[in-house]
Amino acid sequence: MGQKMSKNLPIIVILGSTGTGKTKLSLELASKFNGEIIGADSMQVYKGLDIASAKATPEELAQAPHHMINILKPQEMFTVLEYRNRVLPIISDVFERNKIPIIVGGTNYYIESILWNVLVQQPDEIIMDPKDILPNKEHELPSVILHEKLKQLDPAMANRLHPNNKRKILRALEILQQKGKKLSEILEEQCVSSKSGGNLRYDNALVFWLQCNQKILDKRLDDRINQMIKEGLIDELFQFHKLYNEKRLNNDEDADYTIGIFQSIGFKEFHDYLILSESERHSETGEKMLKNSIERLKIVTRRYARKQTKWTVNRFLCRKDRQVPPIYNLDTTNVAEWDENVRKPAMEILENYISGRKCSIEPLTMLDKVSVPNVLDQTYKCETCDKILVGEHQFSIHMKSQRHKKASEKSNKL
Repeated sequence: MGQKMSKNLPIIVILGSTGTGKTKLSLELASKFNGEIIGADSMQVYKGLDIASAKATPEELAQAPHHMINILKPQEMFTVLEYRNRVLPIISDVFERNKIPIIVGGTNYYIESILWNVLVQQPDEIIMDPKDILPNKEHELPSVILHEKLKQLDPAMANRLHPNNKRKILRALEILQQKGKKLSEILEEQCVSSKSGGNLRYDNALVFWLQCNQKILDKRLDDRINQMIKEGLIDELFQFHKLYNEKRLNNDEDADYTIGIFQSIGFKEFHDYLILSESERHSETGEKMLKNSIERLKIVTRRYARKQTKWTVNRFLCRKDRQVPPIYNLDTTNVAEWDENVRKPAMEILENYISGRKCSIEPLTMLDKVSVPNVLDQTYKCETCDKILVGEHQFSIHMKSQRHKKASEKSNKL
């Protein structure tokens, strides 16, 4: 068991798909129990795209101390290891001040790195300089050459990485040199092995899992995106595009949606619309493209919510091989019954824990193990455009894009 950090004070984790009310509950608990909120969202750590990444509003941020939000520049890389190393001292400091840390977010890898002693993404533990590992200054070679080398040594991993993603290609080669084992094998083991967890870091952790009827959540997410549009999402995306993408595209470079905040849902879905001229955006074609982009955003958001739910079930409720903190299910389906179904039960659980009394509300029981979702994408190549894309979804978007259609028309005329 892990060490108990402070007498009768728990560390709270709020899980749940996007749109289930995690921010609302975190603010209520922080206000009632003298808590501080620690973000666990891989996109909200970045500055910018506040609407697209569904960050708490300035008014909400002012209601309680917040950590791990708006701490990075949009292009910066940030690993789960770096997240863990930043957050653990914050948790210790919060406990030392006799307050309760409340971890909130939808990036489960981040949350797992805090709850368990074994880091989920073990390869990121290797933090040596490439020049100290790769012979003959291989780290200075062009990315595409390194990718070819990786294809020979670890073809499965090479198939998951874009040839221009030099950082990850180097990491895969480093691991081969240092561990003598393919990164693809390590990642596969982490997806299916029962030994990827470890002991709990904190034996005073409590998990609140917010759930919502899927059909109602789908409608709620669609409505939220419509509200984001009204709040200025398109202008936010366009300004961000001008700051960070326009120069690259003018130099005939592809936009890279594999780094930093560029991975965020709500940016790449609008790529084709954002690169239009002002007159094109106001044309019938531009209006249709905008409508299609909004619809794609709704689709991928609903899909992401389902993925979050499946991940929680697999990683938290179906892991009989490792210690799991008590997980309490709170139903957020009916917003009108929030107090009865969410706020009051959560507060009752916390009040009983802090006072050392037995709570009448029981945590969820563990389930039989179900299939673990495969989070490892593969690369796809569009021969017409001579372009490589990471993930079936991105490939599908490209094949429907204006750029691909124009290239196809040009190819057919030859």
